[in-house]
Amino acid sequence: MFAAAIFDMDGLLIDSERPIMAAWIEAARTLDIELSHSQYLQVVGLATVESELILASLLGGAEAYRHAVAHVRHRLQLERVDGTPLFPIKPGANEFLTALRERGTRCAVASSSTSGQIQACLGSLGLLHHFSAFAGGDEVVRAKPDPALYRLAAERLDVDPAQCIAFEDSENGAKAALAAGMRVVVVPDLKHPPASIVERAFHVLDSLHDAVAHVPRWFPVPPAQRV
Repeated sequence: MFAAAIFDMDGLLIDSERPIMAAWIEAARTLDIELSHSQYLQVVGLATVESELILASLLGGAEAYRHAVAHVRHRLQLERVDGTPLFPIKPGANEFLTALRERGTRCAVASSSTSGQIQACLGSLGLLHHFSAFAGGDEVVRAKPDPALYRLAAERLDVDPAQCIAFEDSENGAKAALAAGMRVVVVPDLKHPPASIVERAFHVLDSLHDAVAHVPRWFPVPPAQRV
């Protein structure tokens, strides 16, 4: 039915959104500001420039924002010292990627993180070998919800976007994949997608564990590969 799968990374393949949110809430407290979960969720899924503007406003200006950024970076760096991954693999991600690789399904990552961050992060978790192509936010002019990232990933896989399923956790990511002409499976993380996205989604799943059962139907083995 489909020839390729393209994945967002943060909040979908790796559990990065929670520790980052916790670090920002902690940083706000060092400024005597109570940043609530709901306030922080305003920036989830946004491009860096947009999220910077919102956070600076919530924290009281550019100087406070710079202080918070330094705290967040330090806090996340400290999390690395005990030997556990800073951002663990999301439930079902490894199993789903393994099932796709065993069928010969081509996979790519289309993430707003830089291409270097994508490969370093997935490499540290032992997931890099599942992917044939990567498209990072530093390689396109416009971020999600612009479709450029997903189009670039499909181009690097040499697959028509219409033959791809995109897996996303965020509203902007889903919009980007839909605009690129792909079907979208939404796996919500911190924020549930609005009804307008749910209605347009190919599927909405609780986790990538649930995607494993769909592999035979969504990604049939090409006749040339069948024994």
